Amino acid sequence: MASLAEKRVEHLEIVEDHVDNVEQSSVQPEGRPEELRLLEALLFASSEPLDTASLAKRMPEGVDIKAALAQLQADYAMRGVNLVRVANKWTFRTAGDLAWLMTRESTETRKLSRAAIEVLAIIAYHQPVTRAEIEEIRGVVTSKGTLDVLLETGWIRPRGRRKTPGRPLTFGTTETFLSQFSLEALGDLPGLEELKGTGLLDSRLPSGFSVPVPSDDPALREDEDPLEDGELELALAPAVEPEGDAEG
Repeated sequence: MASLAEKRVEHLEIVEDHVDNVEQSSVQPEGRPEELRLLEALLFASSEPLDTASLAKRMPEGVDIKAALAQLQADYAMRGVNLVRVANKWTFRTAGDLAWLMTRESTETRKLSRAAIEVLAIIAYHQPVTRAEIEEIRGVVTSKGTLDVLLETGWIRPRGRRKTPGRPLTFGTTETFLSQFSLEALGDLPGLEELKGTGLLDSRLPSGFSVPVPSDDPALREDEDPLEDGELELALAPAVEPEGDAEG
């Protein structure tokens, strides 16, 4: 039988082993080599890729930097980010099959000219309307560039051709226009009293002045002919720059 002293020595060794294991686990979580943790931290903290020599200078002496990089690369091979070498430098990058998550859509914001806003409002309230009719309402010539810009936004479209000499195009708004301005239908556009209330119209208007009730009925009117094949594509040709300040 073991003596009492021998048992005490055995128990002491067990306690010492336990303490050693706790200390080791606190220094190296989950048994991961400390050099891998250091290397990982350096690469994550850097704003640009690092070459092997730069990494080696910051690592403890005796570390096989190439082996450590190879091991770290293997550790991250199946993760959302991978350790990759770019131009002989090392960096973390989003995994190739997840790159689509980082794609950002950029939207070019273009401020409409005053002329374009006026034309858009006339088309919205008076559709179907021709360019000549727009000019008559505005009292100035409307450049083709202004209509082209509105066509490019997708807010207006050619509807048909007026049954008059020259058969001019008629224009109307689109579903994209409704979506852009959060309207369920054109009937939701503000009426005369609402426009007065917002200050967009002078409260002292000429007698008989009225704001038309807009309609987005897609059906052609009696005075409209349908567009012929290819005419829609011609009307939607790439836009040209609007004519500067010609329209104010």
